[in-house]
Amino acid sequence: MPRSLLLRATAPVLCAGLLWTAAPAHAQDTAHTKGSEPARPVSSGTWADRATGAYRALQDNLYQGPGSHGLYLEQTPRQATDQEHSYLWPFREAAQAAVDMQELPGTGSAYRQDAAERFDTAQLYHTGGERPGYASYLPAPLGGGGDVYYDDNAVVALTQLDQYEATGDKRLLKRAEQVVPVVSRAWDDDTAKACPGGMDWFDSPNNTIRATNVTALSAQLAARLYTHTHDRAYLDRAEQWYGWVHSCMRKAPGLYVNDRGDDGSTNETLWTYNSGAMIGTATALYRGTGDTTYLKNAVEDATGSLAYWTEGSRLHDQPAVFNSFYFKDLLDLDAVRHDPAYLKAISAYADSTYKSNRDPATGLFRFQPSNGGDYDPAAPAATLNQSAMVQIFATLAETTHQPRRHA
Repeated sequence: MPRSLLLRATAPVLCAGLLWTAAPAHAQDTAHTKGSEPARPVSSGTWADRATGAYRALQDNLYQGPGSHGLYLEQTPRQATDQEHSYLWPFREAAQAAVDMQELPGTGSAYRQDAAERFDTAQLYHTGGERPGYASYLPAPLGGGGDVYYDDNAVVALTQLDQYEATGDKRLLKRAEQVVPVVSRAWDDDTAKACPGGMDWFDSPNNTIRATNVTALSAQLAARLYTHTHDRAYLDRAEQWYGWVHSCMRKAPGLYVNDRGDDGSTNETLWTYNSGAMIGTATALYRGTGDTTYLKNAVEDATGSLAYWTEGSRLHDQPAVFNSFYFKDLLDLDAVRHDPAYLKAISAYADSTYKSNRDPATGLFRFQPSNGGDYDPAAPAATLNQSAMVQIFATLAETTHQPRRHA
């Protein structure tokens, strides 16, 4: 069953399809100051309207159209240092936004063509040769190319899997499988390093770190592929890659430090998508193997990370795109082990950010240069962030669509 349909079939019962959310703590309007507004219901239809408006603003302001190969701007207004088109990761998020819009109750079919076109366009970033992969920027003739970042490749493949699950198009399953040899090149087998193993961030002799994001996202890819193919090689990779992050990068339940340097240093920075990737991988491993140890790990990481990220402004300050990853992974776990805290936290963030970071005149979302935090009216609106908000709203519209019984 497609992942999106699994969520739809097993989400918890919600009264008349409504989710109660608190007022945002950081809204810009003085009428929305903390504690001044009671909890209120947000319906699936409202989430769908917000997704539709955010997607329309993305397409009107950042999509460059068929005449520009179906690509996107990095941000608007365009900055002097911007490339002609966006880098790969923002494009991937725009593609994922179209995939998620397909699942809108009632109107999703209107976005199927958009989603299909994004996967044709994504191939423009692919580079061949002895070390193939999706380059960080468009190769010739459309651009000057870029390094193959392994996290970029993992997330592209995860979107391909989402589209395969939504449509059954086996070409996308094949493309996702073709990324596994790419990210497998990243594995560091130098046993002399502290905590041997882990995956390089990008494909270059200049790489000096083994990164949590690459290793966890690649593990999630392999684990999900195993559930579709039952190919033991995918399971072996998923368990190896997941195991390294769990044993070498875990600071506390659900919190994973960012990377280990070849010089022995550790970057202690925490990101929501690293929390999410480990939850999502453990959930997929549980689905694929039935091993309840993975389910226990996923629940423990979800509980620990949510307690941390919902404290103060931490979730608000994270990049919106990282939160999108995290939220979907929480909901994926929720489909097999329900906890109402997940949906409550996600909807509170989404409702708050809609009020505090959206320009009502354009429908565009603006954040700090970190891609999270408070509204900055002087900041360009980025494809990366706009797409993330589309994804969050569309996911909530689907999840809260109707009363459901948890399986």
